[in-house]
Amino acid sequence: MNAQDSTSTRPYLIRALYEWCTDNGLTPYVAVRVDESVQVPREYVKDGEIVLNISYDATSALQLGNDFIEFKARFGGKPRDIMVPVGRVIAIYARENGQGMAFPPPLDVLEPSEGGVLSSSVLSTAASSPAESEPSTGADDRVVQLVSTDSSPDDGGTPPRPTSPGTGGRPSLKRVK
Repeated sequence: MNAQDSTSTRPYLIRALYEWCTDNGLTPYVAVRVDESVQVPREYVKDGEIVLNISYDATSALQLGNDFIEFKARFGGKPRDIMVPVGRVIAIYARENGQGMAFPPPLDVLEPSEGGVLSSSVLSTAASSPAESEPSTGADDRVVQLVSTDSSPDDGGTPPRPTSPGTGGRPSLKRVK
C-alpha cells in the first residue's frame, strides 16, 4: 500500500485532539466549511463556516467516524441532528487556549492566485490573515497547526480567534510540512 492508497489522517487527528481536549478538561470546538453535504442549522452559518462545540456536555450520541462526525445538539433550545463530513472540518481546537490543529480547506475553496499557484481562502474561524501561497501537489499534503503565542486562556464565551504571529497574545497559524 502506498501513500495515495492509504486512508486520510484527518479523522484520526480529529479523534486524537478531541481526546486530548477532554483529558485535559478543555472544550473541543470544530470549525467546518459548510456546503450542501453538511447538515447544520443554516441560520448559524457565517461566511460559509460554522464553529461547533463537540464536548460531551454539548452533544448527545457523538460519533467521530472516519467519514462523518454525527451528533445531536441544541441550537436556540431546539434539538438538531448534526452531520459533518470529516473532509469539511477545517480545524479542531480547545476553546480555552486555542491549541489544536487546522487542516487544508476542502478542494472547492482552493482558488488559483497569481502565477497559477494555489492558495487557500481565509479561514475566518481559524485565522484572521490569509495563508501564504505555495505550490501544492495534493489537497492533503499540507497540515496547518494552531500554535499558541500566549498561555493565558480566553475568558470569554466565544471561541478564540488566532491572529498573525507577533501581533498579540492569541494563537496563530503555523504551516508544518
